Amino acid sequence: MALKYKLGTEVEIKSPPEKYYNIFKGQAFHVPNAAPDHIQGVDVHEGDWETHGSVKIWKYTMEGKSEVFKEKVEYDDENRSATLIGIDGDVMQEYKSYKCTFQVVPKGTGSLAKLTIEYEKLSDDVPAPDKYITLMVNVTKGIDELIAKAK
Repeated sequence: MALKYKLGTEVEIKSPPEKYYNIFKGQAFHVPNAAPDHIQGVDVHEGDWETHGSVKIWKYTMEGKSEVFKEKVEYDDENRSATLIGIDGDVMQEYKSYKCTFQVVPKGTGSLAKLTIEYEKLSDDVPAPDKYITLMVNVTKGIDELIAKAK
């Protein structure tokens, strides 16, 4: 039996959509500065910061515990969307598949960040990744603040 699910939320931000998307598209190394309480580091493992299919390793804190997430990135420039596909790390101990997407669309003078996680549980007793959606919200708010300071 497939245990595939999708979880998501939306966050209004002040940043223009291009600036927010560009953090993921080529400047992910700024994310630890934007959300230092949540993200401690990000390194390119294969490829580079900008290329579709590049592999990055994220170091983050989840519920007071240091964790690691190795992902392969897919970019959709037309829809200003970056999808991080889990290939290794702590999250993969509970989920057979894990994809988190940061998408941004224009809204008024700012943007709307659409944050989603598509996942497949390894077993029925694995909880939904609510804590990871919360992490995505916190990172998004931090990026928004970082962009505002750079103006």
